[in-house]
Amino acid sequence: MTRSATPSGAAPAPDTSPAAAVLTVEGLEVSVRTEAGLRPLVSGLSFTLGRGETLAIAGESGSGKSITSLAIVGLLPPPAVRVTGGSIALGPTELTALSEGRMRAIRGDRIAMIFQEPMTSLNPVLTIGTQLAEAMRAHTPLSRAEARARALEALRSVRLSQPERRLDQYPHELSGGMRQRVMIAMALALRPEVLIADEPTTALDVTVQREVLDLLRDLQRELGTAIILITHDMGVVAEMADRVIVMRDGRMVEEGTATDIFTRPQADYTRALLAAVPRMGAGRGRPPVEAAPIARLSDVQVRFDLKGGFLGRVQARVHAVEHVSFDIRRGETFALVGESGCGKSTIARAMVGLVPHAGRIEIAGQPLEGMDRAARKALHRRVQIVFQDPMAALDPRMRVGDLIGEPLVIHGIGTPGERRARVADLLTRVGLLPDQMGRYPHEFSGGQRQRICIARALALQPELIIADESVSALDVSVQARVLDLLAALKREFGIALLFISHDMAVVENVADRVAVMYLGQIVELGTRDQVFGNPRHPYTRRLIEAVPVPDPMHQRPPVPRLAGEVPSPVHPVGSGPARLILRDAGGGHLVAAE
Repeated sequence: MTRSATPSGAAPAPDTSPAAAVLTVEGLEVSVRTEAGLRPLVSGLSFTLGRGETLAIAGESGSGKSITSLAIVGLLPPPAVRVTGGSIALGPTELTALSEGRMRAIRGDRIAMIFQEPMTSLNPVLTIGTQLAEAMRAHTPLSRAEARARALEALRSVRLSQPERRLDQYPHELSGGMRQRVMIAMALALRPEVLIADEPTTALDVTVQREVLDLLRDLQRELGTAIILITHDMGVVAEMADRVIVMRDGRMVEEGTATDIFTRPQADYTRALLAAVPRMGAGRGRPPVEAAPIARLSDVQVRFDLKGGFLGRVQARVHAVEHVSFDIRRGETFALVGESGCGKSTIARAMVGLVPHAGRIEIAGQPLEGMDRAARKALHRRVQIVFQDPMAALDPRMRVGDLIGEPLVIHGIGTPGERRARVADLLTRVGLLPDQMGRYPHEFSGGQRQRICIARALALQPELIIADESVSALDVSVQARVLDLLAALKREFGIALLFISHDMAVVENVADRVAVMYLGQIVELGTRDQVFGNPRHPYTRRLIEAVPVPDPMHQRPPVPRLAGEVPSPVHPVGSGPARLILRDAGGGHLVAAE
């Protein structure tokens, strides 16, 4: 047994005998049509998936992991990409021979998929409740009321705060982590035989990630559901997987049990992947940076009006950020961590003038409040931001070279030839090829698109980079290279970094100081050694204890689940924020902050 025990007991051993195989892939070939002919994307891939088994597929971006999953569910983009050989069988049913109509009846019912990018997977013009109900009614004879009730139950199962309200909201009104939880709820609602999870916890903080992984295990225990887990998080692989397939350039380079892969890897590529995994404790001992601040926030508040009624008056406000104060020193990495929706990204947007705020924000001694247009343009040379969702941040109509070089054009830097050379250098430094500058964003994988966003942010050589989950979509080897790149740029140019992340292991490895946020407020702030070595706040301890460990034999202590509803950041007009209190299921104090 390779999986660690859960609070409710260990999962039963999966039946991986050939007779019990729920999914069989034999000699799979997937190719893309180019001007020069067919080019293979996946070659000769074979594996079986047993009932109740979790099979993890790991590898770098572009290795063929997601293409394999799309081939299984019949969602390869036609006509350019298609299965050109091999077999995919769900029990006795050969999926590659089915019409789209018959495949549609299986997809979502017997095979469900959690996609990597929730914002591009959810319909922006339909409410969350409508989309959940639509997915259920496509396979089950339910009335609208019954489907809505089931949708509400599904949102509660993934612990989405205020689930009744979320039913009537649109995707853009939710944070990235909230949108991913909606996708997980949609996939689990019909209790499929096979669940393909493509980076299911990438956008989630560690505590919600832990709860989601527990949910997946609960589903396996109840129905014997088989899971294909595609992830770059080797801690999640170690905790969840029975077997692991390592892929590179569309081919399998190694397959084995999780214990064998982590303790006795045979391939050099597998060993390199494991060596790049960030581990808790590896970053301790560095002295804090002592320098003048490049940015200072004093008593910053961000609130959003909620209007309603016949006259559209303001009836309540979302207290997104409440009385936040900190500074970021030149050349340091200041990390902001906390659960989805706690206000981390809102602070980032306030610092570059994208959302209105109260309080004071200074960049290089200049207050952001009252800046004219010219001053704001100058500010953007000093501060750049890398957003969480790379597909939403890149214009799909522009070529990658033009996207990266656009800041140089806007600020009148260099000749066309010099700008092109700068773009080529940036692409190389983030692990891409200069000849890729003529491609469009949709021609890259999710991890490659995030590297493009980082290259764009580096174009102006800013003094402060705000990285909002900038490495969350990257596999561990590319993540390590990008973090090394950012560290090198910090040393060379004295760049400061506001590092927003839910990955506590990465934060512990890169941060000089750390601020922990909950519902818009900072509950703990200190040096990396103070926060990770001796956390004072119980909420901080909960975040650290929930971090997956890249060791399949590690038995993590149970993390108490929260009892009751998560407090709401929405308050009536004229009222202040509620006292923040959370308790664990046993009634003990977990979080308390004014």
